[in-house]
Amino acid sequence: MATDPKAKGIKQMKEKETAVKPKAGKNKPKKEKTTKKPRRRILPIWLRILIVLLLSALALLIGLMVGYGVIGDGDPTDALKVETWQHIWDIVTKTE
Repeated sequence: MATDPKAKGIKQMKEKETAVKPKAGKNKPKKEKTTKKPRRRILPIWLRILIVLLLSALALLIGLMVGYGVIGDGDPTDALKVETWQHIWDIVTKTE
């Protein structure tokens, strides 16, 4: 089986390149460690999560009232009553 002399030469050149490469970072001077100033948060993470949950619940209630009262031509406070949601559930599940 005949081999291509150019391919053999390229293979040898690649082997030489990998053998000659110096390891990265070995010759670099080490940086001095800097102490980071601790970050002081105004609002702790748990408080941020609580605020987001409360704002989401508030947006849901406002959306319910606008949808039921303004778009649906009903009384906006009726959207917050249990009887209204029981009636809607009965309609969805097709019970009398």
